[in-house]
Amino acid sequence: MKKILIFFFLFVKIVSAGELENLFKKGNEHYLKGEYQETIMVFASLAEKGYQGKSLYYNLGNAYFRIGKIGLAILYYEKAKKLFPSDDDITHNLKYANSKIVDKIETLPKFFIFDWWENLLALVSISGWTYAAYLFYIIILGSIGYYYFAKSLRIQRLAFYTGIISAFFLILTIILLAVNLNRELNYKYGIVVDSIIVVKFSPDQNSKDAFIVHEGLKVQAEDNVSDWIKIKLIDGKVGWLKKNSLRII
Repeated sequence: MKKILIFFFLFVKIVSAGELENLFKKGNEHYLKGEYQETIMVFASLAEKGYQGKSLYYNLGNAYFRIGKIGLAILYYEKAKKLFPSDDDITHNLKYANSKIVDKIETLPKFFIFDWWENLLALVSISGWTYAAYLFYIIILGSIGYYYFAKSLRIQRLAFYTGIISAFFLILTIILLAVNLNRELNYKYGIVVDSIIVVKFSPDQNSKDAFIVHEGLKVQAEDNVSDWIKIKLIDGKVGWLKKNSLRII
């Protein structure tokens, strides 16, 4: 496993620098001593308070992996990847953890264009695409200003073509942002955290068994009834399991 991250400034919520530094120092000391349960207690206390960040989720993922909780490790790696999709450390550890799960569900290979599109969507987070859209918008405004106030034809041409290219990327960025926002609002994914679960055909303990899933499997959460949640696998299978067996990313 790669080294743990200690970038305190990545937290979304603001706490005092001294408090945050002390908590991370304490958690990292436990981790280096092999005291992974204590590490989890420290970092989980921050997560329970509502703090979010790449380093927090990444460290929790590492600690859970060390004690053999593959499902919870994958859960927090996925949470970290949601914030920073292109981070190499997160991608590496998530891939390694996924290699340890029992369920290996095969799907038909994607057409290369769809595969390229999915990779493009996952290049940065929603906030990243938002910042990119603002950047291209500002460049367009600057290009318009240069075009109308430039005193030479060469500068006007440069401003014109810069504006056209920026407009293209702005439209593309807005499309990517809209697709990611739609997925965020309408599609929920979760990780199975129990070692083995019998999925039912309906939200009833006496219902017939549909199939079995194991710890660490990523599924789509489609609906919920009482303390049951409907899941869908990537191969199209659907069924119901208890909510406490699944953690939403």
